[in-house]
Amino acid sequence: MPDWSSIIRHLESDGVAVAGDSRAAPVSGGDISSAWRLATENGDLFIKTGPSSAADMFAAEAKGLAEISTTGTIRVPEVIAVGECDSGVFLALEWIQFENPTAMVETRLGEQLAQLHHVTKNRFGWCRDNTIGLTPQHNTWVDEWIDFYREHRLAFQLQLAAENGFTGELQRRGAQLLKRLPIYFDGVEPVASLLHGDLWSGNWGCSEQQPVIFDPAVYFGDRETDLAMTRLFGGFGPEFYDAYESSWPLQDGHRERQSLYQLYHVLNHLNLFGSAYLERATTLIDTLL
Repeated sequence: MPDWSSIIRHLESDGVAVAGDSRAAPVSGGDISSAWRLATENGDLFIKTGPSSAADMFAAEAKGLAEISTTGTIRVPEVIAVGECDSGVFLALEWIQFENPTAMVETRLGEQLAQLHHVTKNRFGWCRDNTIGLTPQHNTWVDEWIDFYREHRLAFQLQLAAENGFTGELQRRGAQLLKRLPIYFDGVEPVASLLHGDLWSGNWGCSEQQPVIFDPAVYFGDRETDLAMTRLFGGFGPEFYDAYESSWPLQDGHRERQSLYQLYHVLNHLNLFGSAYLERATTLIDTLL
């Protein structure tokens, strides 16, 4: 159970007034951190709590939300505070009341995601490492996208898979794929776009008829990776894809690269959740080869 007295002291030191009789109510839906709703005189807060080992993960999430927020392209929850408490660490965000999205909101999501992707750098990576789920995600700056994606995404996940006992054919075929990566980018020069990084249907919502994205795994990379993730588990309507394509058409070969980019997340699920994802990972690799 979080030490709410120390969390409240931290919030009040940041100028957030919490009534003495306020009680945090647990919120369902999270599978990594504990989540709570806390009433304050400045409005309700959404608070994540975790052990001290989650400090870097919470700090990276706060940094990622701030990075997206400064672009003014798409709404994210405002970061109120992040820090340590006597029982671990916490991240306090504004409370957002979500509603069912309409087709118009999905259109706005597509348009605004394209605007976010227009925020670019001349290198791939980010100012710090973060996590994808509970897995470390390395974001060391690299000049070439193929090198970044090979080393910091696929090769890293394959190494974790080997350490988790997934050897043999997965590793042999995976090594073949790593050598052939340039084939999928013949004539294509990916731009280093600001990415959400983990854009599945559970990481966006609708409030006041506007899209909101959250729980990011931010870095600068090929924008097609965000689109590939949206198609991995479904949940996005045609209005979203039509609006994105109208705002910024994808490059030739994006359908083939979709499997390449989904492989990163499937390998991550293999490493997080076990052998239920092994067949899907090997199938994706075989299809690509």
